[in-house]
Amino acid sequence: MESTSSSMPKSRVSVRAPFNSAGNHHPFLVLFFFIFLLITNISTTTCTPQISYAQHCDYVVPESAPTEQLLDSATYGAKFLHIGNGYFTGGESILGETPKFDDSSSSFAMFRHGALYRTQTEGVIKVQGNLYFRGPRVITPLGNITHRRLLRFRINQPRFPIRRSSATFVLYGFWSSDSGKLCMVGSGWSQPKQGNSRLFNVVFKLNFANKSSIIHSLVRGTLESVDTEDSFSYFKPVSILGISQNGYEYTLIDREIESGFFSEYSSDEDASLGLDLGERLSICSFGRPAGEFELEYGSDCDTVNCNPLGRTPGLLPKFMYFSQIECQYGGKVHMMLRFSNSSSNLFQTFIPDWTLVAEGAWNKKKNQLYVVACRILNVANSLADAFGVDCSIKLNLRFRATISIKNRSTIVGQIWSNRTVNDSGYFSRIVFQDTGNAPFDLPGLKYEYTETDKVSKACAKKKGVKHRGKVYPDEHSLDMRFDMSVKDSKGQVGWGHALPIFVGDKFVGAALYGKFRTGSPRLGGFQAQVSTSHNSLVNVSYKLSFTSSPSFKLMGKSSPSGSVEISAEGIYDKETGILCMVGCRHLQSNKPSTKNDSLDCEILVNAQFAPLNAGGRRVKGTIESTREKSDELYFQRLELSSNSIYLSQAAESIWRMDLEITLVLISNTFACVFVGLQLFHVKRHPEVLPLISVVMLIVLTLGHMIPLLLNFEALFVANRNRQNVFLGSGGWLEVNEVIVRVVTMVAFLLQFRLLQLSWSSRSNDGSENGLWASEKKVLYSSLPLYIGGALIAWFVYQSKSSYQIPSPRTRLAPVNYNQQHSLWGGLKSYAGLILDGFLLPQIIFNLFFNPEEKALASPFYIGTTVVRLLPHAYDLYRAHSSTWKFDLSYIYANHRMDLYSTAWDVIIPCGGVLFAVLIYLQQRFGGRCILPKRFRDSSVYEKVPVVTNDQL
Repeated sequence: MESTSSSMPKSRVSVRAPFNSAGNHHPFLVLFFFIFLLITNISTTTCTPQISYAQHCDYVVPESAPTEQLLDSATYGAKFLHIGNGYFTGGESILGETPKFDDSSSSFAMFRHGALYRTQTEGVIKVQGNLYFRGPRVITPLGNITHRRLLRFRINQPRFPIRRSSATFVLYGFWSSDSGKLCMVGSGWSQPKQGNSRLFNVVFKLNFANKSSIIHSLVRGTLESVDTEDSFSYFKPVSILGISQNGYEYTLIDREIESGFFSEYSSDEDASLGLDLGERLSICSFGRPAGEFELEYGSDCDTVNCNPLGRTPGLLPKFMYFSQIECQYGGKVHMMLRFSNSSSNLFQTFIPDWTLVAEGAWNKKKNQLYVVACRILNVANSLADAFGVDCSIKLNLRFRATISIKNRSTIVGQIWSNRTVNDSGYFSRIVFQDTGNAPFDLPGLKYEYTETDKVSKACAKKKGVKHRGKVYPDEHSLDMRFDMSVKDSKGQVGWGHALPIFVGDKFVGAALYGKFRTGSPRLGGFQAQVSTSHNSLVNVSYKLSFTSSPSFKLMGKSSPSGSVEISAEGIYDKETGILCMVGCRHLQSNKPSTKNDSLDCEILVNAQFAPLNAGGRRVKGTIESTREKSDELYFQRLELSSNSIYLSQAAESIWRMDLEITLVLISNTFACVFVGLQLFHVKRHPEVLPLISVVMLIVLTLGHMIPLLLNFEALFVANRNRQNVFLGSGGWLEVNEVIVRVVTMVAFLLQFRLLQLSWSSRSNDGSENGLWASEKKVLYSSLPLYIGGALIAWFVYQSKSSYQIPSPRTRLAPVNYNQQHSLWGGLKSYAGLILDGFLLPQIIFNLFFNPEEKALASPFYIGTTVVRLLPHAYDLYRAHSSTWKFDLSYIYANHRMDLYSTAWDVIIPCGGVLFAVLIYLQQRFGGRCILPKRFRDSSVYEKVPVVTNDQL
């Protein structure tokens, strides 16, 4: 029997390992993996009890003795006996909750076959498979992103997935090719969100023909309990509905084209691009990336039906998606058209009421894709009676040859019904276009700069001053894209992106989005390209999108959806770094899009790029309206800025982070070595153990322990470090961080061992009282110093907080760590200062006890001092050599773990060297040698022999 793991639904799994997969594997890991597979296989086998197939299924497909010959599933097609993202009703008793099917939920049923065996009956095969049910998993997108062509933000899933109800059944049975029926028996476990798991014994029946077409593509099935109604495991039947694409045959599209139904709206008013149909995936390569289309309704929707789903007027879907696209040679394609009211498109669940089954063909003469679609009817009554015979819906789609600032969509089309107005299935014509969220390079696609006169007038005064030695981003480089924050006059902030689409006549949008057409030049080719034009001005086309808080003001009122998109075109001066453009903003409506939507093209966008070798903000600029203040579309100036970095700065930062990881490993390794040398020193001279300050050892031990506690999860969990979020460094830094923590733990254990030896030695020493008395004096002397420093850090925090202007925060607002002043951060930095001066308690102890032995080995206190002071020297070098400063990326000389600045980087090393010199002098000339002579000798009583009367 095939392992159930091979048929489970695919999920995103992140595996990070510091070793090459081709290297040697740890034997214990291999043993663990083998035991896991063995247990899984045993549990899979034992969970299928002996349920009589003949009793429950023999009347559907008679049982036949199987042979030992395995069948190749490709014999019957790649989609044979496969249901993905199926729709189902019932199942409350199994999942423990009611399944949901909408834009924010992902309930689904799925069936996949396992091993297939020939039987002694011709046309009957034995099937092993798995049936899965998943309950709803609700994920709320950030903001109501339902505006026209707004760039969506990618939402990372939580590392620990949200618990959801599920059920898995392991089945076996027989399928007949003559009747297309499948009947299986088996059992499975349910895992509800709440409550205990339950075992169910079931029979599964499915009608799955070997061939499918647009009319006969629905797959219907039921899952029934074999237990009696009074049994705890009984449940009411579950109905399942899915789509079959196995052995698909095109039956309608050729006939509809020949009948001329597509000629009514097949106009040639605009030039369209053709497709090379030599490859089977030519249409899919463009249809799949686009995926999402926005619907635009006519102005007559108040009087006639405009809903393509055949519902009552008023409930109009806003978006349409292509789903389960399958292409064939010759330009034919079959797919599902899914409608939705949300542009988030987080789930691709099959919902019959919101889905059309479609097939189409590419017309070479018209350069258009013609599609015929069918509604799925009678779903509300029973899934077993559902059928798709209303195929009166037509669709055409074409690729624009030219786009402009007012028409950015590359794919446009329309949907209509060939019924009359009085027919029940009629709806008014709907225009659709791609949302522009996934731009891709179409062969022959051009951009028409229509606002050149307006750009020339608006940007005539924006000529910058050329500076010798300053280099600005190349117009074709990835540096032209930037994340931005937009602030209005009230201080409200929005966050978004600015993306170039065309530079001159070259399309760069696909490269900047990370999507490429086969054979199209990648961005690396653009970066390596050197412009041969002597003119520093180049035409550019941009897309600016940002999402803001509800209180963000435009035109004196809040944005309806909290999102703004501006299409812009203008000029970029690569010698001064000035970008000047005019823009058009789509005016949004609370209703579904109609042709009455308009554009506000009286917008001016200015941005100044920083030189490639400059620090600080990368881009500063403005977005302002050129209308009169009395105009209702006027809005006050918006300030835009970007703290993102250039590619060269990112490369420099990643190189520096690799270097700093190495420095941290070297420093921690040397710390272990120096503590080991001290342990070797006390082993040779055990009499010096009581003379080591316990306070100093506690400070050093805590210095290694606290970082371990703050980053404990890095040892066991692949916790994504924040550097990876900003610099895209992947998982390598995480692996190195684990190594650093391991070395730090070794240093902590060695330091703790030294503390334990020193503590226990005082209990066995004859001068215990004097040692502990001196140690108390050390504590009483150093503790006020430490507390006073902590109070100073608190006062500094209060002063910074009082002068810091609070900035409004939104859910999408990134944290600027360079400007965050927290009390906890100040205390952590102050703790680093205490660790830098770790020799202070030993110096004070030597002053009080005045030992004559060398308690500390020279390599220990000198080497540890160097380890603590080198980060400050490195920070001075880093501050003067790096053109870009980002505290969050600092690993060695981390500004969050110590006090770093030009002043501190001089003061702390001087203090550390002074402490080391004092320890050297104390161990050479005595503990009080650093005091004036009158304070060196303490008052002691000399022991004088007693004179008796006999001696007198």
